[in-house]
Amino acid sequence: MINLTAGPTGVGVRPLRIVMPGGSGQVGQALARHLQQQGHHVTVLTRGPYAAPWQTVHWDGKNEGPWTETLEGADVCINLAGRSVNCRYTADNRAAIYDSRIGTTRLLNRVIAGLAEPPRIWLNASTATIYRHAMERAMDEATGELGGYELISKRRHAPETWNFSIQVAKDWEAAFFDIATPRTRKVALRSAITFSPAPGNAFEILLNLVRFSLGGKQGNGRQFVSWIHEADFCRAVEFLLDHEEFEGAVNVAAPSPLPNREFMEALRDAWGMPNGIPTPAFAIEIAAFFMRTESELVLKSRRVVPGRLLEAGFEFEFPTWPEAAEDLVRQWKSRE
Repeated sequence: MINLTAGPTGVGVRPLRIVMPGGSGQVGQALARHLQQQGHHVTVLTRGPYAAPWQTVHWDGKNEGPWTETLEGADVCINLAGRSVNCRYTADNRAAIYDSRIGTTRLLNRVIAGLAEPPRIWLNASTATIYRHAMERAMDEATGELGGYELISKRRHAPETWNFSIQVAKDWEAAFFDIATPRTRKVALRSAITFSPAPGNAFEILLNLVRFSLGGKQGNGRQFVSWIHEADFCRAVEFLLDHEEFEGAVNVAAPSPLPNREFMEALRDAWGMPNGIPTPAFAIEIAAFFMRTESELVLKSRRVVPGRLLEAGFEFEFPTWPEAAEDLVRQWKSRE
């Protein structure tokens, strides 16, 4: 077992060497900061250098190079590499989305399989989008149904763009698990949207809608939203590192997904905005086109629950959206 519970002052606890390919994004920086504060040595592999209190090492995510030395003898690898999906799914963007996930995972598999002292644990990003559009029941790891070309209404199949996202998720996990690494335990993080009070993320986009009285339901408002507070994402990663029974896919999401209508209402309440103009589905499609993104991010119903984490006794600091929204809004206002 890798003990992460004692923190930097824990007696007899050796600081871990943690390598994070693709850890320069919002979630990666939050996790790197959290682990560094626990007293561990964090190295982020990044395409572009940036100032940080942890070590950064250049890699291109495509080729082996000097960066491979950071993984030799490391305790943990946490791969978060992947181009943002907040874009239109043009041919070029699809190729970048695919290669930045599947290509980097295959590269790390080749490197880690060839190390004399590989990391004992490898957590690889995945996504809760892998599950089908689900309204009637929750999707856990044991009984959840993977998506792809399913009916989303009596007459309508899932759009082709949704199927692309699901296929990427499936191929991503296949690339991760297809190569055996007997000395390295592997966990795929099927993460929901991670909300942070920092600029430039999904929470800021939704909060801006609320602030400008546009935070009503989106579409029919019945589609479920799966989410996780940034603090719980970091704590869940620690939990997975510290519990050797975890291998395979794990849902990293709060235990209480809720319909979009209720989700937006709770966010309005947290901000103190009594009303919000609803946005019909056709308007979301038009807005997504002009904003160079995809409507899937709003209209697909993700009803994902963290079955394995709950069974193992993980306790969420923010298990419900109203309390998470209040905390995120409080932190946001404290920055202004």
